[in-house]
Order: sequence, then C-alpha cells, then structure tokens
Amino acid sequence: MFALDQYASSLALGAIALGLALCVLPLLDRNDSRARAVVLLLSVLLAWRYMIWRFTSTIPEFDFEIGTLAAWAFATLEAVTVASSTLALVILTRTKDRSPEADRHGRWWQPGPAPRIDVYIATYNEELAVLERTIVGAKELDYPTARVFVLDDGHRAEVAQACARLGVEYRTRPDNLHAKAGNINYTLLQRMKDPDAPDFIAVLDADFVPHRNFVTRALALFHDRSVGLVQTPQHFFNPDPIQHNLNISAGYPDEQRFFFDHVQPARDAWGIAFCCGTSSMIRTEALAAIGGVPTESVTEDFLLTLRLDEHGWRTVYLNEALTEGLAPEGLEEYIVQRGRWCLGMMQIVRKAYNPFGAGLRLVQRLSVLDSLLYWTGTFAFRLASLVCPLLYWYFGIAVVHATVPDVLSYYLPYYIAVLSGLNWISRGLVIPLLNDVSQLLAAWPIARAAVMGLLTKRPQKFRVTAKGGERGRTVIRWPLLRPFAILWALTLGGLLIAFIDPARFSYDQVAGDGMLIVMVWTIYNVVLLLIATLACIERPRENRPQREFAEGAELIINDRRLAGWISELGPEQVRVRGLTGLGLGAVGAIEICGVGAVGATIIQETQDGYKLRLTPAPQQRRGIISKLHTHAAIPGTAHGNLALVVKQLARSLTMR
Repeated sequence: MFALDQYASSLALGAIALGLALCVLPLLDRNDSRARAVVLLLSVLLAWRYMIWRFTSTIPEFDFEIGTLAAWAFATLEAVTVASSTLALVILTRTKDRSPEADRHGRWWQPGPAPRIDVYIATYNEELAVLERTIVGAKELDYPTARVFVLDDGHRAEVAQACARLGVEYRTRPDNLHAKAGNINYTLLQRMKDPDAPDFIAVLDADFVPHRNFVTRALALFHDRSVGLVQTPQHFFNPDPIQHNLNISAGYPDEQRFFFDHVQPARDAWGIAFCCGTSSMIRTEALAAIGGVPTESVTEDFLLTLRLDEHGWRTVYLNEALTEGLAPEGLEEYIVQRGRWCLGMMQIVRKAYNPFGAGLRLVQRLSVLDSLLYWTGTFAFRLASLVCPLLYWYFGIAVVHATVPDVLSYYLPYYIAVLSGLNWISRGLVIPLLNDVSQLLAAWPIARAAVMGLLTKRPQKFRVTAKGGERGRTVIRWPLLRPFAILWALTLGGLLIAFIDPARFSYDQVAGDGMLIVMVWTIYNVVLLLIATLACIERPRENRPQREFAEGAELIINDRRLAGWISELGPEQVRVRGLTGLGLGAVGAIEICGVGAVGATIIQETQDGYKLRLTPAPQQRRGIISKLHTHAAIPGTAHGNLALVVKQLARSLTMR
C-alpha cells in the first residue's frame, strides 16, 4: 500500500501537466504572446527543477573514480542541452507575422520609379535539369523589370547555352575564391558599376524555384529604411531522406519545418531572425556598407545577418511560401549539409562573433549563444544517451542513481510540459522518436564538426550539398548504417544479459532502481536505433522529377478524346488515371490546362491508368515547370499527423 501511495504522489504533477495539456492548451491562442510565455516558461521551470534534482540527488560526490566521472559528464552534458532548450523556449514565447505589413506596403515606392531588382542564381555543379526549374521560375516572376543572372562557378558551356536559350544572363569569374559568397560579391561588384545598378538583389540557390510573387512580397518589407535583408522560408517539393526512406512523408513534415514555420517567426519577434542564404532579398546599400557578403565562414548567411546588425541594418522574416526547393535526396548529402552548417557556426564563434565578446547587441549575443549551445550540446548528448546504458549493462557503471518514483516526479512533468508546449505552438510537428532519429543520423559528423570548428585554426574543407543524380535503385549506406547496427546489437544484448543473469546487477543498491530505469531507457534506444538503421536504407525515388498532381485532362489517341485525371506530372512524364483499353506504344497527345496539347506516348500500364512519356515543345516544357512550381502554394506536408505516421512507419517496418 505504501508503494502504491508513493507512486500515486509521484505521478501527481505529471498528471496535472497532462491534464492541462489536454484540457487547457486547446482553448488558448497560440499566437498570443502572454499565453505562449505562460506555457513555455512553465516548461523552463520544470526543466530546471529536474536539473537541480539531477545534480543534488542522482550523482555521487565528485571524485576521479571512473563511474563518478561518467555520471558527472553525462549530467553536465544534459545541463548544456537544457540550457540550450531554455534559450529556445524563451525565444519561442513571442512570434511575428509580417504578412499584414507586406499587404499594406506592396507599392511603397510609388509615385516614384520601381526599385531595380537583380535575381542571382548561384550554381556550381547542379544538374542542368535542376537549374532549369529555377531559371524558368525566375523568368515567371511578376516583377517584369527584374534582371536574372546565373552565377556559374562551374564554368560550364552547357549552362551558358541554356541561359541564352532561356533568356537570362550568364556570369562567371576567373576563380572560385570564397565559394558562394565570393560568387555573389564578384557579380555584384561588376553590376554596381553599371548605369542600372540594382537597388536590391534576390538570392536563390540553383535548386530553389521562386513563386511568381516572391520578389513583390519580399520587396514590400523594405518600406522600412532600416531593413537590410528580408528572409523567406524554405519549402521543399520532394521528401527529405528521413521522410522518404521511412515512407512517412504523408504524415511527417520535412525536418526543417519547425525551424522555418515557428523558430524564425519567433526570432523575428525578438529582432534576431537571420539570413538562410537562398530565398532572401538584400538591400545593396546595406551590402555596400559592410563590404559585401562576409567570407569568414562557410555559413556566410548567418554571418551576414550579424554583420548587418552591427552596422545598424535589420534582418526581418516573411513567413510565406514564396519559393520551393529540392531537399537533399540522399542521406549522405543530408548529413553533409548539416555538418557544414555546424562548422560554419563554429567558425563564426571562433573568428568573428564570440557571444561573450564585444560587437553585438545583447539580444544578438543570446542568438549566437543559442546556436552555439544547440550545435555543441544537442548532438553530443544524443550520442551519450546511447552509450550510457551500455556502460551499465557491460561495466556496471550507472550514470543516474535514482528511484522510479523520483524519476516520475521530476522527469515526467518536465517531459510532458515541453512536448505538449512545443506541439501546441507547432500543431503537432514534434514527434519525439522521429525527432531523435533526425538528430541521431547526423550526430557524430556534427559533434566532430563542432570540435574541429572551435579548436582548429586551419581552414576546414567542406562539400557542397549534391542535388539530383541517379536515385532509381535501393542503396544501403553501409558506412552510416554499420555503427547504428552495432549499437543496436550491443543495446539489445544488454537487455538479454539483464534477463539471463540479473544477479550481476547487485550494485543497484547504490543506483536505486537503476536496473529498471536503464531497462526502459534501453528499450527506447533499441527502437530508436532500429528506425535509424532502417533510415540508412535508401529507397528508390521513382517518377523523378514528377510531382503528385490532381487535375482533369483529355487524352487524344487515334482521333479519340478520352477524359481522365492527371495524378503525377513532370516535364518528361505524366501519369493519368481513369482510362482503360489502350495499348502500349500508342502515340497521341494530352491536353494539359495552361500548357496545351503535348505530344505523348503510352509507356506503361498502371493499376488505375497509364504512364505516358511526354515530348513537349520548348515553350510547353517551360509551361509545365511553371505550372508545377511557381504558383502560390505550400508544397509538401505542413502539419504532423501522429496516427498517420504510426500507420506509415508500421507499414514500412513490416515491408522490410
């Protein structure tokens, strides 16, 4: 009876937190700063209540014995992650929506002349088909006087020919010094000497297609003379590797959705939104004042924001889907990209803006500190969380000395509060297991990049994120999969040892309910590592670069007009449903709204119709690309659906 009473009292605070999450949060306005502050600061209080308990009750007095050092190291690393999440939660207590401001100031320059706009598409080694999408989108902008430049650091004749064919200007330079930043600086310096020098430049990566209203919407926020840069979100028209390899893209948004939809608007409310490179617009006067795009870091975009801020220019954020890009399709490219982001941040801290040094406003110092703690703490803690249970099973080292009632009393309320608070403001984007998988997959490269970036003064090599390429077959990424598979086997082995020889764990008298606590922890890691391992098996990406598309169409075969529905569309292929009785190889045309009658050949029968190979004329090809990518719409999945994710993930696991 005493034990039951003890457990009931331990669960009381967690039950209250859960009750408030289920009954009160749905009634609150997630855009109300007062409501956000109460909910998220309560999470902060519970987080530090938990950490105080960790340091005062769950680790032994400090000495140089190996078990004690392990316990202190893990608790310290956990405290760094809680400090990081504290800053993040404080930032999230506010949010800013600048769409009404953009509506009010859509033509702020009138009755004077419209500002001169250059659109810079920076490219290095992207496939021509990838670059073509972006060029076509830039030519469709509803700002007819914008000049479009392709800045080719790959020095490719085929790109120059494509630019001439598509009616945009091609620029290159004698060297590739300072990569993308140097590429932009070189062309801008030349353009500033011209009579029609731009007032603003819009920056696009080679794989980001602008919607037609990208320039006009971003330009509206420059009505404020203090604004030096406007950043817009990055949306993706293809699933990222985690979504695709686990087959969960219908219910789980891309990994960057929380950042672009919620973190950036919150940072904007505090005046610390930052440039993310592509999908941004910059005032050339501001760039000239700071000497161009900074080159001291491989993440020149974040550094650009800090340099502008130091000179009195603001960066603001317009949370509208104004571009759509190609997410990394391979897991290796995904990891390389994030490792480069981490390395760039460490270079900024070491070379340019130490958060504890001079040169930054207080709020910008906190912004840099937030990023520093995230990159240095989160991923190292994720790795340590896998290793610590193994120390217990194989070496008898317990890093947490606690009882189950205490864990329920201190950890559970904190966990419920943070999880429910973040899901309340983000409409279900935070799914614990999958968020942990996304961190784990890149944890070791990021942890290594953090150390190298902070401690090594020599220049660090980095790779450009590859896009496109052949993706038509299953590929097992053994160098990535093997460590997870080994850790999974060792973790599962620890569980088996506990069941086979429980007498080994007599030291639980020191660790409290150590065996039970570590067992639950281990079961979680077994599932986490299994999903991470499966994510390293890259499924074929069929029908690239087609997109799912729903629209009525008319197929013309042998002078017959047949009504059907387009379900997938791309410049080379289309999939139609609702048709039967047609032979393979039949030649005709398909009438696509806004494009016209496009030559088509039936190449494959499907369960509900046919796949057709298209032979569009050049203007029709551009029309298809424009139809797919330039309209004002949000591509991909915008909100999380836990039930659908569980269903999709279960199907993916059973199909393997």
